[in-house]
Amino acid sequence: MPTICEVPEGNILFKEETFGPIFALIKVDKEEEMVRIANDTEYGLGCSIISRNTDKAEELGQKIESGSVFINDFVKSDSRLPSGGIKNSGYGRELGVFGVHEFANIKTVWVNK
Repeated sequence: MPTICEVPEGNILFKEETFGPIFALIKVDKEEEMVRIANDTEYGLGCSIISRNTDKAEELGQKIESGSVFINDFVKSDSRLPSGGIKNSGYGRELGVFGVHEFANIKTVWVNK
């Protein structure tokens, strides 16, 4: 069963990648504060933004340092879409067209006759 824990800024549940059915919640008053706190981590695998205003959520999602941003949904992977993190949450992408290139060894053969 997923658990939501309201935690203070700097709490280990917010700072570490838990990969469990747990969600660390930090309440903020301003959008700038939310972006600062969200980006104040060495990780950047995925982000979820829940909002009634999807246009504003998309705008904020552009400011989040994360490999993926899901608006009004949970972080997940889909074989049609590239997946991967930034910072200390991985290197490169898997899945999707971009992911195929990550696993390809491109060879150039030049013949000058």
